[in-house]
Amino acid sequence: MESHLEHSIAVSAPPSAAFHVIVDAISWPLVFLPTVHLERDDLGVGKERIHVWALTNDEVKAWTSIRDVDSDRLAVKFGQEKSTAPIGAMSGEWIVEEQPDGGSLVRLLHDFRAIDDDPASVQWIADAVDRNSHSELATLKAVAEQADVRDSLSVQWDDTVPLSGDAADAYEFVWNAREWPARLPHVDQMRLEEPEPNVQFMEMDTKTKDGSAHTTKSIRVGFPGQKIVYKQTTPPKLLSAHTGHFLIEETPKGLALTSRHAAIIKPEAIAEVLGADATLQDARNFIQTALTANSRVTMEHAAAFAETAKAG
Repeated sequence: MESHLEHSIAVSAPPSAAFHVIVDAISWPLVFLPTVHLERDDLGVGKERIHVWALTNDEVKAWTSIRDVDSDRLAVKFGQEKSTAPIGAMSGEWIVEEQPDGGSLVRLLHDFRAIDDDPASVQWIADAVDRNSHSELATLKAVAEQADVRDSLSVQWDDTVPLSGDAADAYEFVWNAREWPARLPHVDQMRLEEPEPNVQFMEMDTKTKDGSAHTTKSIRVGFPGQKIVYKQTTPPKLLSAHTGHFLIEETPKGLALTSRHAAIIKPEAIAEVLGADATLQDARNFIQTALTANSRVTMEHAAAFAETAKAG
């Protein structure tokens, strides 16, 4: 038996701004709280396949959907081609409607079926859809209404170190974060849960070069031997969102380990964290310096670990 749910929200921004948030799915991990990681394949003619890892009723679930983007109707249809239990099937549509005042009404429709029509599973799915839809629509509203300033708050960069050891050993060092307090100078404490293979919930106490301490919470998804992606569910005070990855790949110069950071600065926190006279550029510099320092130390230790392992 199929169930139907609809959620909506009024947005004080033009339909084009609201629609852009929906279409730009690759940015969802920085936008929507439930979305941990997303990968996109272009299928041509307004079609795309998205691979999603998201927090669903406090569990990380993964699925693959086909999306049809209709820019004329300002609508995006989606259907899961590969669902995760207890979902048997899931489809729906994002619809943006222009309002008389120039604003928008965003509607989010879901049609779903539980495996074997189990009533408990139907309720579980309905609760997850309801929770995530309210969260996503509220965030979409905020992002669309602040579209003119959001770009200025975004920062993204990569740092890379060469690897002379094996990829598997470098990956093991980065994934085995339970050992980081003993292996990395900036990590004081680590609380780690692995509810299923290749998924981690991490709470970490770290310190920066200036001596300040931070507690962050993250969700990490591992792709063994290749990459580890993460999203901070509790980022540092200066950020409203922070995602990244550790990627192991062959480059023209040989094997390398790359750390990528993507973040959104929280402007109202700048004065509290950096002082009353600090600017947005000061915040950018501080964030990049602090995060680069910690991730580079992690990568350098991972490279040394892999080199030592290779040498026996």
